[in-house]
Amino acid sequence: MPRSPLALAALATVAVPGLDAFDVRRPAHPGTDFDIAVVVDSARARWVVRAPVHPAAGAALEAEVELLAGLDRAVHDGRLPFAVPAPVGFAHLPEGGRAAVHAEIPGHTLDVAELEPGPGLCASLGRAIAAVHELPTSVVENAGLPVYDAGEYRARRQAEIDEAARTGKVPPTLLRRWEERLEDVALWRFRPTVVHGDLTNERILVRGGEVSGILHWGDASVADPADDLSWLLVAAPPDAADSILEAYQLRRTELIDPHLTERALLAGELALARWLLYGVRSGDEDVVADAVAMLEDLDEHTRTTTADNVWHDEAPTAPVAAVSSYA
Repeated sequence: MPRSPLALAALATVAVPGLDAFDVRRPAHPGTDFDIAVVVDSARARWVVRAPVHPAAGAALEAEVELLAGLDRAVHDGRLPFAVPAPVGFAHLPEGGRAAVHAEIPGHTLDVAELEPGPGLCASLGRAIAAVHELPTSVVENAGLPVYDAGEYRARRQAEIDEAARTGKVPPTLLRRWEERLEDVALWRFRPTVVHGDLTNERILVRGGEVSGILHWGDASVADPADDLSWLLVAAPPDAADSILEAYQLRRTELIDPHLTERALLAGELALARWLLYGVRSGDEDVVADAVAMLEDLDEHTRTTTADNVWHDEAPTAPVAAVSSYA
């Protein structure tokens, strides 16, 4: 049974000594793995309390806590130009595990409609993602989160495609398209970086025309930097995506990755395969039907669009949804 807002507020007062809860509210976008509430104290400061609802979520929270400590240090020394939800206190739960409390980060969820080409929000977003990718990989390694080299990550993608193929629900032409990309060895020559791993507009907070915070770091790893850009090439208008990528490249110190955009587009397509696999594994027929419909739409689009247009000229207009990672 979900914890009530009052129960979560009580946990917050235990986690943060001296916190005098004045009001408590449910968040606008509650999660499925955590009970979440926003607690307002007597000084009108706002705190977010997160309590895991199952052991796997609790284990993920503990790993995320270690990572957030490193990220918070990067915020304070100027390497990250935005805030992260670093916990300031914990409360032990009767069933085991801990609830975590962090100060609410000011800002509103990014609306893709806000993205206009130029030096404003698009540039801020590009710089923010690049700053994550510039962090030392030890930030992730020390938290015990996954670390992949380029070959291992390519093999991981291949395993996803193989599993999706076994469902019999992916159009054969799409499977051949993906296999061709996986067989292109040059495409997979990249330097792995710290990645958020589940970046969408819902994870990004905006205030005053700039990125103010990035949330939900539980899927972070050392992997392909293209993954954090794939949703933008899907969701943002092409001219806005160009501004984001330009700011991103200017902020990176790594030599230009000539196949970054191609891998990002592929990652956007493979997100649909992961959505399908999530539906199959969980037995959710609605999710399976949704994924199949999107895969068929993508197949129709890619069969009527030349490979050069899709992979080299500009972001695709294919109906690929910005799907979170469910693998």
